[in-house]
Amino acid sequence: MKKSLVLAMAMALGVTASAYAANPFSDVPAGHWAYDSISKLAAAGIIEGYGDDTFRGDRLMTRYEMAQIVAKALAKGANVDKLAAEFADELDALGVRVAALEKKSDNVKITGQFRWSYSSYKDQAKDAEAQKTHKNLMRSRIWFTGTVNDTWEYVGMLENQHQYGDNSDAATKSRNETTHFQRAYMQGRLGGTKVVAGRFNKAVLSSDLYGTRMDGIDVTYGDKVKLNAYYGKPTEAKTFLNGAKPTQVWGVNAAADLGKTVNLFAGYDKYDMHHVANNNGDDGVFSVGLNFKLGKDAKLGATYLHTSYGVDDGRAVGAKNNGFTIGAEYKGAKNDKPGSWGLAAKYYHTPAGFFAGPGGEDGHSWDLDRGMQTEGAKGFWVRANWAVAKNIIADVEYWDMKSRVNDYKTKTLFTGLNFAF
Repeated sequence: MKKSLVLAMAMALGVTASAYAANPFSDVPAGHWAYDSISKLAAAGIIEGYGDDTFRGDRLMTRYEMAQIVAKALAKGANVDKLAAEFADELDALGVRVAALEKKSDNVKITGQFRWSYSSYKDQAKDAEAQKTHKNLMRSRIWFTGTVNDTWEYVGMLENQHQYGDNSDAATKSRNETTHFQRAYMQGRLGGTKVVAGRFNKAVLSSDLYGTRMDGIDVTYGDKVKLNAYYGKPTEAKTFLNGAKPTQVWGVNAAADLGKTVNLFAGYDKYDMHHVANNNGDDGVFSVGLNFKLGKDAKLGATYLHTSYGVDDGRAVGAKNNGFTIGAEYKGAKNDKPGSWGLAAKYYHTPAGFFAGPGGEDGHSWDLDRGMQTEGAKGFWVRANWAVAKNIIADVEYWDMKSRVNDYKTKTLFTGLNFAF
């Protein structure tokens, strides 16, 4: 290693000479010009030498050895830009392009989430014994975000779920551990329009109507007045209305800020099932509502709902096509703020054909094969969460739902501990 490069690396790390630095290598005597800098670099873990306790400073380094040293220096906070500019010739001679290496290391960001959850369900029809089930679930997610340019990026997500300790049937238990590539999409801007295309998570009406994956495209335009349109195919392996899955979904939505505290929204979402065997119907959902901000911590919201799902399409006799939801939120737990907490609640009085895809942390109470989606439902949901430490949030949720047509009812308790990294 050349004299100028050793001194530059030491200076970049703020290394100064020390009369008490230990001799790290047998071939670097105390009187050597690089003794103090090499001692400090070794103590900082930037250089390691060889297994026989020698440094071999006269040996020409390979590009891989230099890249390893630069990477370690980056981790210690070295100002590589100044180092590269000052000693470009030496770095070029070693075949190292520090600027390119640094840029490439920032090109892909990897983050993750881990969640343990326990859910308990209770379902009961009129004059029938209650059916109780429960499950424990561990879920791991690894996110990959790759920068394409200043306005576009790629997002991918790999998910593993491991269900254990449940009392489900044998067929369900055979699927207790799964690993899937759950997200794969591009997102960016074309002028003033935000575009998402690929396999992404779509939340419609705060995930009440739909809150899971689809393959398709989503575009949003505007700021204070936002226009949104989407088209795609649901990929969630749950049944939809009348035991079927829609072949395609699409929707158009608009939202406008009425001052600083009120937001008005309206939309139409269509679930097409005309091409599904044994199902000639479809489901259109019209919604309009208001959201209110009460100070910086509280929110209120109300939504009117009307569906086009008819009796001939599978709607239960006596079911209504009109309904509403009312919700409230106060604060909310945040990963970067230990001790933060939040409360939320919502009352549902929904029409037949509304729960086209359960959202939220757990959708068991709203599974479509339970009948409430062809009858309409009423009931409530409450949630409390708390950041017990940085990047660790505890969550408790409870659903209590009942059919609007008969006495069928279902209750769900969900608890979860979420880790972000």
